[in-house]
Amino acid sequence: MRRLAKSSLEKQKVSDNLHDNMKLFGTALFSLIFLCSTADAGIFRVAAYNVENYLDQPTESRHFVKSAEAKAKIRESIKAINPDVLALEEMGSTNALLELRTSLKTDGLDFPFWEHIQSYDTNIHVAVLSKLPIVTRHPHTNENFLLDGRRFQVKRGFAELEIQAATNFTFTLLAAHLKSRLPSPDADEGAQRLEEAKVLRNIIDARLTSNPDAKIIVLGDFNDVQSAASTKAVIGRGKFRLFDTRPAERNGDNLPNPNPRYEPRNVTWTHYYDVEDSYSRIDYILLSPAMKRAWLTNETYIPVIPNWGIGSDHRPITATFSTGEN
Repeated sequence: MRRLAKSSLEKQKVSDNLHDNMKLFGTALFSLIFLCSTADAGIFRVAAYNVENYLDQPTESRHFVKSAEAKAKIRESIKAINPDVLALEEMGSTNALLELRTSLKTDGLDFPFWEHIQSYDTNIHVAVLSKLPIVTRHPHTNENFLLDGRRFQVKRGFAELEIQAATNFTFTLLAAHLKSRLPSPDADEGAQRLEEAKVLRNIIDARLTSNPDAKIIVLGDFNDVQSAASTKAVIGRGKFRLFDTRPAERNGDNLPNPNPRYEPRNVTWTHYYDVEDSYSRIDYILLSPAMKRAWLTNETYIPVIPNWGIGSDHRPITATFSTGEN
């Protein structure tokens, strides 16, 4: 009986080991398929999109769920750029993210890999959908700063992912949604946004100090214009200064600014603020020096979508890169 029990136990162990090995093999094969398909093309596309309260249920401060019409327009906008990696801001719960992921798959866009950051703000979140394998995750969910003698949390945290775009091409994605421009009873909103930006910049500096050749993309809704102190803080200065890809509409504009001190007068706005009836560029895709070398200028743009505002008060932005393996 003991020999029989021992034999059964050994068979079970062999079965369990075989099952575990098959799972590992399946995961490795799954990743390999995606890497091979990307390497064949030699390029990949990254996008950022604030999807404006993509909620599947009301919250204490946000009382409306995303309508079916708005969701359809969101998907239309995403399909128009067909990104390989998509950073999302103002995403609701994990269920809301997975609903969008499933709906996109039904529409022909499959994102097998995803991340959902849950930080101090319990209503809206930073999230990422990816066709490319996520190698490692470093979620920043408990970042804080001191302002006027008080301790504040970075409201929505930051997503930090290592993503493999090809066999020999891995990059870091840092996705952020900085403090809004709405007044805050706790402290000046601009000061809070600046401090959040400094925390983000400290993470960037740590990565680049450790590896000056690190390929890093920093993207998302920074909630202020390029000349603002908070945006400048994220971009940084000196040898580790990030490059602003400045996506624009592909409407035929191709001439320089008459004043050579400034950027071309192409259409780059990403956000409409209905209270002021104003348009501004507050969403960004920024690159480290090494990442810039892989950047494809002509494939960086803002899609022009009819009735885009049904989906969100922001427009998506996208940038494209070469893995050097085509």
